[in-house]
Parts: sequence; structure tokens; C-alpha cells
Amino acid sequence: MNDLLRRWLLTFLCVGGFLIGTSAAASEAPNIKYPVPPPGDYNGDVVEQPIEFPHDIHTKVNKINCLYCHSYGRRSKVAGIPPTSKCMGCHRVIATDKPRIQKLTEYWEKRQSIPWKKVHDVPDFVHFTHEKHLKKFIFDNEELVQELSVDTVAPVCAACHGDLREMTVARKVKPMTMGWCVACHEANGGPGDCWKCHK
Repeated sequence: MNDLLRRWLLTFLCVGGFLIGTSAAASEAPNIKYPVPPPGDYNGDVVEQPIEFPHDIHTKVNKINCLYCHSYGRRSKVAGIPPTSKCMGCHRVIATDKPRIQKLTEYWEKRQSIPWKKVHDVPDFVHFTHEKHLKKFIFDNEELVQELSVDTVAPVCAACHGDLREMTVARKVKPMTMGWCVACHEANGGPGDCWKCHK
């Protein structure tokens, strides 16, 4: 093998190896550490809402991050329901021919709050804060913060709420009992002190 051919072959192998390595790295899913959800499911009743809100269309199809609508969760005990003005920010022009959007617009024009019904709740003697849980599993998670999108955030929310990307109207699918929460704390390094959850 002459010298020119050997150099060409070496260059070909190096460049090819680099391209294959780069391509493989680019196609790898982000290495994100998610909370370990405790085992257990719950078959909650369908809670009829004043407007059938399709979580799947918003999160799975349109890729809207859970924290965009439930923006209080990052800074308060409750995740909150978005004000109608936030919904109308998009729906003044999007899907205005759909019956549910026309119903939304009626509430907006009458300046009435939409009487959403709560699906996920804990007893009054339980002190649960979205803020602390989201801080631990999202905002203190370097890998996740770098890839912050509905596809990376939703699995964290799903630990308690189920995969809302696959639901229309939200339904309770996790037990959310004391034993279930304790199992989650044990699996994810949460505090074991009674007074952390019971004030």
C-alpha cells in the first residue's frame, strides 16, 4: 500500500468514525434522572368538567409545557388553574369554530370564571407543596433543566398525575394515599419526618 493511499484510508476512517460517533450521540435520549414512582394505580371516576379540556391536544400534539398553564406550581403550594385570559391568549384565533372554544369564549365575554372541578386533592391535614417537589425533580435537576420541554417535564408530573399527554379530561390514576407518598419518599430520598407533610 503506497503512502498516499494509506493516508487517504486513515483520513477516511477517522472522519467516518467521527461522523458515526456524532450521529450516535445526537440520537441518544437525554440522560435525565426522573423520580422513581411508587407502584400502584387508581381507577378514578371521570370528573365532568364545564368544558372538556383536552390535555392530549395541548401537551402531546401542540407540545405546550405543563408549567406554561400550571405556572403557580413552581412558586407555590398549588399548581393552579390558568386564568381564562391565558386560554384566550391563544383561543381568540385558534380553533374558534370548536364548540368547547365557543363555550370558553362565552365565559370570557361574560367575565365569569370557569367552574373547573378539582380532580387531584389531598386531605386538609396533608401539607403538600408543588413548589418543593418541582424544585427537587425539575429545577434542581441539571439535565432536565437543560432539556426543559413538555416531553421532559411531563414524566415528572406523571409520577402523581399519570401521563396527561394521553388523557383528554384529567382523571385520577394514582392512589395518592399516605402509604403511596411514603413509598415515594423512600424511593426518592424524601424526608421521613411526619411533620414535613403534617403540620
